[in-house]
Amino acid sequence: QVRLVESGGGLVQAGGSLRLSCAASGNIASIMSVGWYRQAPGKQRELVASINSAGRTNYADSLKGRFALSRDGAKNTVYLQMGSLEPEDTAVYYCRASTTIQARDYWGQGTQVTVSP
Repeated sequence: QVRLVESGGGLVQAGGSLRLSCAASGNIASIMSVGWYRQAPGKQRELVASINSAGRTNYADSLKGRFALSRDGAKNTVYLQMGSLEPEDTAVYYCRASTTIQARDYWGQGTQVTVSP
């Protein structure tokens, strides 16, 4: 089993920055990739960015250049650095781990990001 805990969300003005953290625990060795997703009110959950075990990253086309992933293996944590934030970035941001545990995905509880005009 894998447990994910997101943190770092909050209220920020447009143009500002935030760094979200996704801390993993449990069967770390089973994690193949970690992704950040977001869900705005009334909208479907969408992929923001992901990183696999080899360190290869993938970003939503609309967010390239503003968002960046990094990870700290010693802390089992993946970070999402968000810059030049816009009100349209307001959403609950979730972390997802794809694992080899019966090909199961695990989700965190989410962290709210609110960008004011």
